Amino acid sequence: MKTRAVRLYGAGDIRLEEFALPDIGREEILVRVMTDSICMSTYKFYKQGQAHKRCPPDVGRNPVVIGHEFSGDILRVGERWQNEFSPGQKFALQPQLDYERCPYTPGYSYPYFGGDCTYAVLPAEVMERGNLLAYEGESYFEASLGEPVSCVMAGYRVNHHADPARNHGRRPGSKAGGCVLIEGGCGPMGLMATEYPLALEEKPRLVVVTDIDPARLARAKRVIPPGRAAQKGIELHYLNPRETQDLYGTLLSLSGGRGYDDVFVYAPKEELVELGDRLLAPDGCLNFFAGPLDSSFSARLNLYNCHYAGTHFVGVSGSTTQDLRDAIDLAAAGKIRPAVMVTHVGGLDAVVDTVGRLPDIPGGKKLIYTQIEMPLVALDDFEKRGEEQPLFARLAQSCKNHEGLWNAQAEKLLLEHFGVAAAEEV
Repeated sequence: MKTRAVRLYGAGDIRLEEFALPDIGREEILVRVMTDSICMSTYKFYKQGQAHKRCPPDVGRNPVVIGHEFSGDILRVGERWQNEFSPGQKFALQPQLDYERCPYTPGYSYPYFGGDCTYAVLPAEVMERGNLLAYEGESYFEASLGEPVSCVMAGYRVNHHADPARNHGRRPGSKAGGCVLIEGGCGPMGLMATEYPLALEEKPRLVVVTDIDPARLARAKRVIPPGRAAQKGIELHYLNPRETQDLYGTLLSLSGGRGYDDVFVYAPKEELVELGDRLLAPDGCLNFFAGPLDSSFSARLNLYNCHYAGTHFVGVSGSTTQDLRDAIDLAAAGKIRPAVMVTHVGGLDAVVDTVGRLPDIPGGKKLIYTQIEMPLVALDDFEKRGEEQPLFARLAQSCKNHEGLWNAQAEKLLLEHFGVAAAEEV
């Protein structure tokens, strides 16, 4: 079988190509990839090439398929796994293999396995680690977004606070009834970090989100309005630091003068880390979520408060398979809306340009439908394009019917328009 895939040959060198896949062995599974949401980590991989820790040293001779936030259909199952998986099942995938004697990761390391392709061969280690999950949801895109959603959930879960019994124990998770600050929070991951607390059983009482981009702030207010949060018992505020005269004083006042129990930094900026540190309440936890390109990135932190007020710091990269299970279950139950992250859709032919320009393309997640060819289009541009192209008029109406968000009906319209067959017909 042939596949079309975007592969990396080295730093700044990715190419859309067609090549033959090997026949699967008894311990492998053949899948059809349907969606991949492009991650900023893929852009970093594109920029670093062989310098990236997950990139094989011989990538120039044996290029690797990029993309790690993907979903699709199981087509053929090797003998070893036939009691666990069946052709025709949708799947979600946890790319964090953490596999003994196998430092590689889909989207960074494999020649036949990644998200930006039409068909892929899953090696045995994926199933051995339990990282392939059957998915029962309606849409492919929500399964694809399960990976970034699970990373946001992991961020909340690795935060911790002192046990009130003062026995040196720690309670995992954000503080119930506490104050949350999300800095640089109107990008796709920050939006999910704003949406996720609404689904928590033990919710914070206050969430404050900052961002310097007026367009991103406006969209955040539209898709996660303060009124929606208020219905869940959460006070939600959005702030633009460039339009706030005394940012520190304003943020401190919103917290009631005590500071923030949980601070998430979603942009690798020294000033954000230091401001978050200053705003930590006693026993507050600062989570540095944003992965920098600079391996020497650092910031000044107040260790006096670390000693006397018990402030502490964590970082997170990736998630567990249980996080992913929980993420797709919450989405399937309608308790969270991964679609708040999506601002653009396109086809496989749009990947090379999109990855290369990712930091300069405004908005949130760029969602790729790998079985079609279509330029990357912003959801906000659907209506204008619909004046000449009926497909986009239908997509625009579907999004209007779903709070302005990408949705399962729109996905179905898109795939039907391009004649993408159902799994059982492949």
